Amino acid sequence: MHGPAASSLQHRTVLLHEAVDAVLTDPQGVYIDGTFGRGGHSRLLLERLAPGGRLIAFDKDPEAIEEATRVRDPRFSIEQTSFARMGDVCAERGVGAVQGVLLDLGVSSPQIDNPARGFSFRFDAPLDMRMDPSRGETAAEFLARATGQQIAEVLRHYGEERFAVPIAKAIVARRESGRPVRTTGELSEVVARAVKTREPGQDPATRTFQALRIQVNAELEELEQGLNQALALLAPGGRLAVISFHSLEDRIVKGFIARHAKAQVDRRAPFAPVPEPRLKALARIKPSTAEVADNPRARSAILRVAERTEAPLA
Repeated sequence: MHGPAASSLQHRTVLLHEAVDAVLTDPQGVYIDGTFGRGGHSRLLLERLAPGGRLIAFDKDPEAIEEATRVRDPRFSIEQTSFARMGDVCAERGVGAVQGVLLDLGVSSPQIDNPARGFSFRFDAPLDMRMDPSRGETAAEFLARATGQQIAEVLRHYGEERFAVPIAKAIVARRESGRPVRTTGELSEVVARAVKTREPGQDPATRTFQALRIQVNAELEELEQGLNQALALLAPGGRLAVISFHSLEDRIVKGFIARHAKAQVDRRAPFAPVPEPRLKALARIKPSTAEVADNPRARSAILRVAERTEAPLA
């Protein structure tokens, strides 16, 4: 199979300057790009870092790792693993604290546009959807083993799909007839038959594909773990910047920042000293009208920025 034309595999980094401006406070510091992707944020961070600065990047996607080999900079290194492991990796490298953590939670355009990856209903291909194709079960394997109730729960919870039950029933019925869903085209066809109405301009399968991608890659669990790791690593005054692309992710990020931006009272010990807030919310930034016009995939992006508060005096 011939791959898509090179032009369709180009990736435009969303909120590039806004995110780097927000996270970079000390050019001599150590920074984490938890989602290297095609390297847009990493390259701009390296441009802005001083000679003594350092950037540690993470990505599970082997294509992203291959792209990172083009970055010839001694201040840069990358790990092929989830950003949820950033604490372990920093500990292994003797890094006790960092000045900034940047997470861009969007799926990169080359992943979506490459039919072989199985992320898109625009191409008929094996239904894979794994960020790291070398481990874990594919979306097709999940649909082959899950009960109708499990499938419906995934579609409802991760895709906010109101037709979750009829879609799940249709997937199971097809499987029981001896024709399990194995390709993106087959899944798209099943969903189109089960969904009677849809918002104008949105493919009926959009929410189903989103939900299965989140399920297969455990994206929301990894986000929770990654946020906790980032908070533990940030030095006082260090910044956390997270770009999310759908409401589930943004809700987690917003809630995490809000939770750590207020004093946490331990009700089991009401007279104990109240711990100081650990974060201060700084900004919520949306792409400009010009950026959305130039790159429609940016329209749902939200950048949230928070700062690690000073450690209280002993």
